[in-house]
Amino acid sequence: MNSLRIDKWLWAARFYKTRSLASDEIGKNRVQINGQDAKPSKEVKPGDTVRLRQGAVERTVMVLALSGVRGPAPVAQLLYSETQESIEARQKAAEQHRLAREPALSIEQGRPTKRDRRQMERTWNDRWSAGMD
Repeated sequence: MNSLRIDKWLWAARFYKTRSLASDEIGKNRVQINGQDAKPSKEVKPGDTVRLRQGAVERTVMVLALSGVRGPAPVAQLLYSETQESIEARQKAAEQHRLAREPALSIEQGRPTKRDRRQMERTWNDRWSAGMD
């Protein structure tokens, strides 16, 4: 086997769960082969550089071998090697995500507590008109 469809290779290398998901991602121009946008029927061969995006993660891999069948993960990892720059960028993004501030902590005012509600009611009852300040 000298070449294989990129959607089938991405599926066999376990980058995407199904071939249709791989085809959808390729159709959205999230996969490039040797720097050019790919189509699902584009042939890939050993030595090609594939750049792909899985969610927020962007990876660059070198194709080492071809397989038309989806095997176990340890076998699938033998089909490619990830570039060092890609590994470092992925680790840096993961570290930034880990150190990022929790979004819920930025909420200064949320739902009032029972005490806050009673305070608001007390203030409201002291006023005789909503238009009075």
